[in-house]
Amino acid sequence: MLFIVRWSISPQHRNNTIERFLKTGGAPPEGVKMLGRWHAVGGASGFGVAEASDPVSIQKWVLEWSDLMSMEVHAALTDEQVAPLLAAAVGKQ
Repeated sequence: MLFIVRWSISPQHRNNTIERFLKTGGAPPEGVKMLGRWHAVGGASGFGVAEASDPVSIQKWVLEWSDLMSMEVHAALTDEQVAPLLAAAVGKQ
């Protein structure tokens, strides 16, 4: 299952977040595969796309960072997964 993970870092946690990232590489826990991660230029936010077999591993990852940043997680579908659903929604199966 794919997940889009968006984060935002408050100014008061900036340095602590940088230190933890440099120490850990921001690696997700076992059971979560990071497919890509992007950081906003000039900002303290970004997003990543991760794959996990269930949301429990994703929640573990969020909890590992929630003392320093806020994170939003959304389950995601690929074009191939959503296309048949869209076709069915407009009656073009």
